[in-house]
Amino acid sequence: MGQWRGLRAAALAVVAVMIASSHVSAAELRDEIAPTGRLRVAIAISPAGGAFWSTRTESGYAGVPVDLGRAMADKLGVPVDYVVHQNSGQITDAAAKGTWDVTFLPKDPERETKMAFGPIYEVADATYIVKAGSSVTNFATLDQPGIKVAAVNNTTTMRGAIAHLKNAGVTGYQTYDEIFGLLQRGEIDAFALSRDQLNALAKKLPGTRVLDETFKKTVTAVAVPPGHPQALAFVTSFMTEAATNGLLRKAYDDNGLKETPLRTH
Repeated sequence: MGQWRGLRAAALAVVAVMIASSHVSAAELRDEIAPTGRLRVAIAISPAGGAFWSTRTESGYAGVPVDLGRAMADKLGVPVDYVVHQNSGQITDAAAKGTWDVTFLPKDPERETKMAFGPIYEVADATYIVKAGSSVTNFATLDQPGIKVAAVNNTTTMRGAIAHLKNAGVTGYQTYDEIFGLLQRGEIDAFALSRDQLNALAKKLPGTRVLDETFKKTVTAVAVPPGHPQALAFVTSFMTEAATNGLLRKAYDDNGLKETPLRTH
């Protein structure tokens, strides 16, 4: 909590300095953070949802990033559009292309070179789920030659799995759905992802098992494209307030994460 209080104070200081030094108006902020007149929020889709992933619904999209993006647009006084991607790697690749204005995604050193991050709002354990009937029971029995591990392509979890596994092979796939099918058919031995996602997946695939160990802590944060200092100050202030005024808690609760504690630090 002390670290979070320090981050909050730093965020408010950034906003104060910007206002004092550049007298940024609401119109100037909107021009930078929403140059099309609409806030374009980049999201990634999976069936399970969660703190990072969003889901498709009959009326559009649902998820923590969906709710936070909508609230952010409301505060700016602009409409919101959701720019859909298959995974966080695609969002990262689009950061310099001007196709989205804000996103919420796992942060790692490689991504910090491609976009600017605000506060972390989620810390999750990354592990593996193994196929039904597998003899794998832990990391030692998983990390063997000939074992096939899948991960969502170009993600922090995939990079973590490649670094973690010295003998098993890790292959990236574009979508969660594709990997779901491979695991269901027994064409892969394991799938690397966050524990909350894998626990939800295990309920849909009887006989599969989520391993107890953790190979990586994945942190999720708000982000904006590079070179957008006013936008970064705004989203930092927004997420700081969301963590304390109940908005972030409500987004979690409304998206099936009532048992998930807020880990804002």
